[in-house]
Amino acid sequence: MLGRFSILVSAVVLSACATRQATEGTAGGQAHVDAMAREHAGHTPVANEATMDPRTPVVAQEVEYSVDGTRVRGYEARPAGAAANASLPSVVVIHEWWGLNDNVRMMARRLAGEGYRVFAVDMYEGQVAQSPEQARTLTQGVMQNPARGIAHLAGAVRSLEERTGAQRIGIMGWCFGGAWALQGALNLPDKFDAAVMYYGRMVTDREQLDRLRAPLLGLFGEADQGIPVAQVRQMEATLRDLGKDAIIQIYPGAGHAFANPSGQSYKADVAGDAWVRTTAHFGRHLR
Repeated sequence: MLGRFSILVSAVVLSACATRQATEGTAGGQAHVDAMAREHAGHTPVANEATMDPRTPVVAQEVEYSVDGTRVRGYEARPAGAAANASLPSVVVIHEWWGLNDNVRMMARRLAGEGYRVFAVDMYEGQVAQSPEQARTLTQGVMQNPARGIAHLAGAVRSLEERTGAQRIGIMGWCFGGAWALQGALNLPDKFDAAVMYYGRMVTDREQLDRLRAPLLGLFGEADQGIPVAQVRQMEATLRDLGKDAIIQIYPGAGHAFANPSGQSYKADVAGDAWVRTTAHFGRHLR
């Protein structure tokens, strides 16, 4: 009951905060969407040969969760030996700007193979982009209603707590999802015990960053023109000054979406190192 109440209180507070942030950052948000469109120009979300099977067997299924009273379908994976309602260290996963597609489902299964229950939310609520133009439109739609975006994350946490009694929950995302992983950690600070963001939009405002409680791992590419290194360093410096537990890794020569095996910017060696860091981060803070 206390968990549900704290989510409700957090949702009320974050609705006002998210609305204020959207109002204050509209121009910056549009500039970011434009930058992402440039980074993904000519790309298609078609899986290449870099198929990644989980290290151990897993089971996966679609799951429903509630977002402001609306039932939305997500995707959940867990180790094959764990019961459907077993209390496991869990991770809420947020898709890239393409949507909850087969690549994200594959990554959810891969993480589940490390011993986690993985809950992939669907911010686009059933839609999956097939082109950069469509992804841009879907991204803008979420940005226009940031409180609902946070409600997706709160709904996933509530589902995990009510169905499985999850005690420790992390959050993780790439690109669009990387930005929302950070927003989830900032807006629901009492709900996430660790956060991993892959090349997501920065937050440099000191007041916002001061809300961070979850240990943060940020993974970025030096050659990413959509997420400027200068902004990454600015956020890193502010987090350090605030005394936050944050590790920022910038990979030389890597561009945006370096960890997406279905994208045209994939770098296997960098993605492999980032995955080792990701699983180590969750291993330290969720187990």
